Amino acid sequence: MKRKIYNELLQWKNKYSNKEALLIDGARRVGKSFIVEEFAKNEYKSYIIVNFSKMTDELRAVFDNYITDIDALFQRLQLLLHVKLYNRESLIVFDEVQRYPKAREAVKWLVQDGRYDYIETGSLVSINKNVKDITIPSEESRLDMYPMDFEEFLWAFGETDFMDFIKECYVNQKPLGNALHRKAMDYLRLYMIIGGMPQAVAQYIQTKDFEETDHIKRGILDLYRNDIYHYAEEDASKVIKIWDSIPGQLQKHEKRFRIGSLQKGARTRDFADAFFWLEESRVANTCYAATEPNIGLKLNRDDAKYKLYMADTGLLISHAFDEKSIEVADLYRKLMLDKLEINKGMLVENLVAQMIKPGHKNLYYFSKADRENADERMEIDFLVSKPSVTSRHNICPIEVKSTARYRTSSLIKFKSKYSSYLHTPYVLHSADVKVANGIVYLPLYMAPLL
Repeated sequence: MKRKIYNELLQWKNKYSNKEALLIDGARRVGKSFIVEEFAKNEYKSYIIVNFSKMTDELRAVFDNYITDIDALFQRLQLLLHVKLYNRESLIVFDEVQRYPKAREAVKWLVQDGRYDYIETGSLVSINKNVKDITIPSEESRLDMYPMDFEEFLWAFGETDFMDFIKECYVNQKPLGNALHRKAMDYLRLYMIIGGMPQAVAQYIQTKDFEETDHIKRGILDLYRNDIYHYAEEDASKVIKIWDSIPGQLQKHEKRFRIGSLQKGARTRDFADAFFWLEESRVANTCYAATEPNIGLKLNRDDAKYKLYMADTGLLISHAFDEKSIEVADLYRKLMLDKLEINKGMLVENLVAQMIKPGHKNLYYFSKADRENADERMEIDFLVSKPSVTSRHNICPIEVKSTARYRTSSLIKFKSKYSSYLHTPYVLHSADVKVANGIVYLPLYMAPLL
């Protein structure tokens, strides 16, 4: 599985590894441990991986007794793990570092010692339970890791150059043509169904069996549920309520998350810690309402209005259709052939959120309700800022369309009202590239390029 994050690891090694450790943060099973070990094998003379979720009594004793005695720690690690470390040519990996927070705190002195490089991997690294009584080292930079993106998915299927051609068509705003567009949409549907969790992708490539792939995904969902009960502590019941309600909330026409549906009289602040837990675990993507489409969307964020997507659409499908009576293989075939009578908008919008999230710290949308004036009623699925800031025209509004027939009335009204704020308006749809009336229409598989 080729992953783009590998190049970011190389950049860290070449520029920063002598003065900071790298913490790779991401949801469980996105492939953190795998890619770090590949990197260690390829880029260092030797390496040690300390997996704090599988520590032996001997290894735990070494850390318990010598975490502050660096020379003794290195000596015992080499003897116990039968690995020789070389000055400035070896990597030490703290895998699942949240299981042993003292190791994360010790990174400060380890980096300052300067002999070796350090990478930490973990999930839930910032929740209270995992940072209690430790000082977070300033000698640590964080890198977020996400499920496989669409291009990485294509690579896994041997399509090494297809996304390059798609990028070329995006830049030049030219259509792919019928045959290649159909091919890209077929892969996109497969990506939506399988998702980007490496274990699920590998299972499908090996077996071409939807049931076996779904079994892997349900195992990951069970793992997430167990994590909630284990780590969320007193907030576990609230986190479970939110987690289980995501598919139903997305199924609604207006996908804004309604906290009142979880508990009568509930307010957002009552569930604030539970929402933070889900965000920190990286299993969900929150999309906040922006009250004005101006540069610095965070300055116009309405924290009381938001949509909640799952971080992986393949997991969303397994989470949403979890009745035992459902024939999984038949469900997946109908999804693949686009013949399932469901609100496809929930899946497609979740997929777009998943595809654009890695390029943006936060996701934003715009919604305005006005019962009296129809010209003021509008709903824009996503707002993204263009990379270079100018005095005007910085925001790109994005509407997502899951069916072949649709209207763009909200986008047209939005474009007229906020013309001085807007750069390029986009519609993401199932058809090929076209430009009409100042709006750029892109196929859904171009979403990551925004």
